[in-house]
Amino acid sequence: MKYFSFFLFFLLFLNCKNPTTQESLQIIKKESKRIEISNKLVLNEETEAFIQPYRERITEEMNTKLSYTPKLLSKKDGKYNTPIGNMMADAVFEMANPIYKKRTGNTIDAVILNHGGIRAEINPGDITTKTAYEIMPFENEIVVVKLQAEQIQAMFDYLAQAKRAHPISNMQLVLSEDFKILAQSIAGKPVDKDSVYHIATSDYLQNGGDHMLFLTQPEKLTVLDYKLRNLLIDYFKKHPEINPEKDQRFIER
Repeated sequence: MKYFSFFLFFLLFLNCKNPTTQESLQIIKKESKRIEISNKLVLNEETEAFIQPYRERITEEMNTKLSYTPKLLSKKDGKYNTPIGNMMADAVFEMANPIYKKRTGNTIDAVILNHGGIRAEINPGDITTKTAYEIMPFENEIVVVKLQAEQIQAMFDYLAQAKRAHPISNMQLVLSEDFKILAQSIAGKPVDKDSVYHIATSDYLQNGGDHMLFLTQPEKLTVLDYKLRNLLIDYFKKHPEINPEKDQRFIER
């Protein structure tokens, strides 16, 4: 701790003013030295002793078992939909819906996430807190956008041309071999041109990430203050076994 105290004093000293001249102190010389990281570096025992209890607590928390999966889950498992992508989109639909309904009185109609946002595989066996951090290492939060029918059509058009397994939930898109839309629906029904739709997504995508510009100008934006990573942790805790499958939600005929 004495090193921290000295560092704090040094910062305060740099920000002080000369009591006589009232002029701010100026740095007139900076020196640096390159230190190679190798096994020759000597561990600072005082710093290590200070950090050790926190490291042990974090390690224990990260290795806490939340759920279990009998198989490998990878975003490479399908052309247009994957078990892991389906699981993530369904998790958002299931976990965010009660929060959104309580806050607004409305329900979420569908979910869209992005294929690139799945940052790791889930190996067979125990699913831990660390698993959720590996899948979603970013601070992305869940938001819900209220969209007009033409924006929903833009969403389906985007998915048809993206040629990627962007995770979706409670909607279906069927494509031909040349990427033409053969069928599209939300909650099993065709899009109604006179209706509005409540779509859950991430704040990254709502801000135009992955060029999903149809999300950027909603009729209404609701921030749930719920990080996607925390949502996954809660979802894993709720379900003792995670065993998603590929299905017919996004396919090519």
